[in-house]
Amino acid sequence: PQLEVLRLEAGRPLVVTDADEVLFAFMAGFEAYLQYQGLYFDWTSFALTGNIRERGSGTPVEGSRVQALLLSFFADHTEALAPVPGAAEALAQLAGRSQIVVLSNLPVAHREARRRALVAQRMDYPLVANIGAKGEAVRYLEQVVRAPVFFIDDIPRNHTSVRQAVDSALCLHFVADPRLAKLLGPAEHSHLRVDSWPEAVRFIEARLDELGF
Repeated sequence: PQLEVLRLEAGRPLVVTDADEVLFAFMAGFEAYLQYQGLYFDWTSFALTGNIRERGSGTPVEGSRVQALLLSFFADHTEALAPVPGAAEALAQLAGRSQIVVLSNLPVAHREARRRALVAQRMDYPLVANIGAKGEAVRYLEQVVRAPVFFIDDIPRNHTSVRQAVDSALCLHFVADPRLAKLLGPAEHSHLRVDSWPEAVRFIEARLDELGF
C-alpha cells in the first residue's frame, strides 16, 4: 500500500536510498544506546548478533534480545539519529535530475518518526518502510518509472535481492560508519562501493550524463 500511493513520474530517473548507515548514522546512535543498557558492540564483524556483549563479562547477547534491543531503539531514538555528512546536500543535488525514494527497513510503527527525522534533516522525500529483502519493492518502482534506477544500501543481501529483481538497477554499496565499513568488502552484486555521498553523486551524475538524462 505504501508503494501504491507514491506519486512518481514515468520516464524520470529514480534514486532509491536506504536510511540507516546511508542517510542516518545508525551505528553511532545504537552504540551509545547499548552503552546506556550496560552493553557494548565488539566491532569484530558486520553482524549485530554475536557482537553485542555484556559489559564486564563479554558474554554475547542472544538473538531474541538483540531483536528486542533493536525494537526498543527504533521506538525511542529514530528521530534522534544524526544525519550522515553530506546526505541532505547530495539528495538535493540529485533531485534536480531524478526522483528520490527512501526505502528503509524499520518497523512500520516507527515510519512516521523516521518521516519526521527526514523532514527535520532537510531530506523531505517519499518514505517506504520495508520488511525483509528490497528487490520486489524496487521492481515495483522500476515498473512505474520505466527509467534508470539507482539503488544505495549498506547491506550486501539487499543488493543481491535488487539485482535479481531488476537486473538493470545500478547499485552503490555505501556504509557510512568507517568502523563498520572496514569490516565488510564491497557487496558482490553492487556496481560500486562508495565511502561518501560526493562519490555517490559523481557516479550517478556521470551515468545520467551517459544515458542522456
